[in-house]
Amino acid sequence: MELLKERILKDGKSFDGGILKVDSFINHQMDPILMKSIAAEFVKRFSDLNINKIITIEASGIAPAILVGLELELPVVFVKKAKPKTMQDFYATQVYSFTKDRTYDVCVSNQFLGEGDNVIFIDDFLANGNAALGVRDLIKQAGANLMGMGFIIEKSFQEGRGRLMDQGVRVESLVRIDWLSENSIEFVQTVDEE
Repeated sequence: MELLKERILKDGKSFDGGILKVDSFINHQMDPILMKSIAAEFVKRFSDLNINKIITIEASGIAPAILVGLELELPVVFVKKAKPKTMQDFYATQVYSFTKDRTYDVCVSNQFLGEGDNVIFIDDFLANGNAALGVRDLIKQAGANLMGMGFIIEKSFQEGRGRLMDQGVRVESLVRIDWLSENSIEFVQTVDEE
C-alpha cells in the first residue's frame, strides 16, 4: 500500500532495536483519512471471505477494526486487557507484550464471540505475534472460525508471520518492513512491485 509506505517514510520514526513509532498518525494521534484508506484495503483483501464479525485487541487495533466493520456493516468485538467486574462468562488467555514488557490476562465475553462466528482479526502491528496468537486462542476456545488476520504494519524481520502461518493462519499485512534502524526503514519488496 503505497500511500501507507509514503506516510511511514514521511512521519514515522525508526530507532535501533527494530522500533518504529507511528504515533503521529496511527496509534496515538490518528489520521482518519488514512485510516479510511487502510480499512478499504483490508476490505478488498478479505473480500473473498464470508465473515460475520471483526475482532481486535485494545487499544490500537480498535480504530482500523471499526472502520473495517463500518465498510462491511459488521459488528466489531475487541478483546479486553483487563476483565471488567460486570463480565460474567468469558474466554481468557495470557498475552506477553514486548512493547510494555508485561503479561496481560486478556478476555472476551462469550456473549459476543461464539460457535459459528466467522471472524477476521485486525490490528496495527505484527511483530512477534503474541497478541495475534492470544486472540487466536480465544477464537478457538469460543468455537469460532478464524478466517484471516490483517495488520497495518508487519515487522517481517521478527517471527510473527512465521508463527501464524505455522498455525495455518492467513496473514494480510498492508506494509511489510524488512529492516529498521536509526532513521532507516526498508520495506519488503512484494512480487507486484518487482
